[in-house]
Formats: sequence, C-alpha cells, structure tokens
Amino acid sequence: MKKKPTGTEKTAALREAGALNPHLESVTDGTFRSDAFFDARDIVQVKYEMLRRVNKDGQTVTQAAQGFGFSRPAFYQARHAFQKNGLPGLLPQRRGPHGPHKLGGEVLDFLEQAAKDDPSLGARDLAELAKERFGLSLHPRSIERGLARKKKPGGKRPQ
Repeated sequence: MKKKPTGTEKTAALREAGALNPHLESVTDGTFRSDAFFDARDIVQVKYEMLRRVNKDGQTVTQAAQGFGFSRPAFYQARHAFQKNGLPGLLPQRRGPHGPHKLGGEVLDFLEQAAKDDPSLGARDLAELAKERFGLSLHPRSIERGLARKKKPGGKRPQ
C-alpha cells in the first residue's frame, strides 16, 4: 500500500512540475476552503475548477476569476489553453523567448565560418565580429553555447 504524500512532499512535487500556485492566498472560492480534495496549491486544479465553474455552474467569468485569484484575461487564456491542449495546457508556460532569438541561422553560420577561418578567434572576438557585421550585441558565452549546440550530432539548430 502506497504511503499518502505529506503536504510538504506534495508542495515539492508541485514546485518541481511547475504547478505550484504562487498566489494560493488569492483563491477565495468556498470549495477550496471547505473540502480537502481541492488544493489551492495546485494551479492546474484551480484553473480547471475556475473553468468548470463558468461552463457547468453558470457563474460569470468575473465572479469565477475573482474567486479563483485570476484576472478576466487570465481566465480567457486558461480557457483557450485548455481547449487547445487539455489539462497540460493549464500548466504555467515559461515566459520570454523559447530558445536563442538573436543567434539564428545566418549569424551562427557566419560565426562558425569565422572561427574555422581563424581558429585563434575567441568568443569575445566573434562577438565583436557579430556586432560589426549584424549590429547585434551578443554575449560571448551565448556564442560558445550556440557553436557547441551546432556541433552536437542531432543538436537543434536555430532558424
């Protein structure tokens, strides 16, 4: 028989999965206050219940969003994500760019060729060349990572 996870274990698991609600105190819906099954720490469950409250219980978007600690735009984003991807769509997404956005195909090809033509060039030198040629300010470490990623067999090459 499996041991029931403690509150601390569940919190750690939610944190690791990226599903820990950072604003659990803003969940004021009565269900989450009175029933142990409903856990305000679990952001996926909170978002799902918010969507269900509107779709099945007929609550207004404004009421549901407030009761579950979200804004109206966040409700609509959650609804769209759920319709598109199901429950996994309710997991928070990483913000910002997803991958190298400056160090793409042409720039990386240029830097790789420059490094081949003159093996004495270091990442700082390559950053200077990228600034001169493309007007881009690149960190030398980003260049090192980009070139290493390109050399890896099966490594992703930015477009």
